Amino acid sequence: MSIEYMALDLETTGVDPKRDKILEIGAARVKDGEILETYQSFVDHKIQIPAFITELTGITDEMVAGASSVEQAVAGLLEFGGELPLLGHNILFDYSFVKRAAVNMGAEFERTGIDTLKIARKFMEEPKKKSLESLCGYYGIEREHCHRAYDDAIAASRLYGFLKKDFYLVSPAAFAPAPLYCQVKKDSPITKSQKVYLNDLIKYHRIEPDVSIDNLTKSEASRMIDTIIRDYGRIKR
Repeated sequence: MSIEYMALDLETTGVDPKRDKILEIGAARVKDGEILETYQSFVDHKIQIPAFITELTGITDEMVAGASSVEQAVAGLLEFGGELPLLGHNILFDYSFVKRAAVNMGAEFERTGIDTLKIARKFMEEPKKKSLESLCGYYGIEREHCHRAYDDAIAASRLYGFLKKDFYLVSPAAFAPAPLYCQVKKDSPITKSQKVYLNDLIKYHRIEPDVSIDNLTKSEASRMIDTIIRDYGRIKR
């Protein structure tokens, strides 16, 4: 089976595309196991990266400072990948983040995908853990930087090659792109009343926010207000 696809991996601030942010995008156009072209971008959300994410990925605030906005980075990715199917390890995770960003930009992003995690779970008894790290260790796939977007995208592509060599004849259909399903609604921007109240809370409690209030969505502003009230209390008139 000859197929061209875009291997994709993201590094993010967490696992929830409704709350968390894309920090890094790594992708490669691959055909018959050969890398044709690559795409890499940091994303600067003007926020402080959680310490545990920096510890896991090595990505620091200084590394993303001045990088592309999420709109610029995702627009570049969409142009780079065109209509190609996606490939990744638990690809629905990466797809959900990109699709949410695309929808907020007013762009459509409906794709098919190949999930190396799903393939490994279908055919492999060992290793017990089916993480990208475990499977790369099993097949002897070298990675220079674990938990970095481009390196993990390439590792997933190489893993796909090993899995196809071992199990393709057992079930060719398992290695073909399949529709990716993820429903996303466009985020609403912070309302004027939220902005006023949030700024009042910040001033009243003398808080130094690590985000730009103007860039918050309606749901993000609501969560931030709730968090401040929970931790500091309401404004006493």
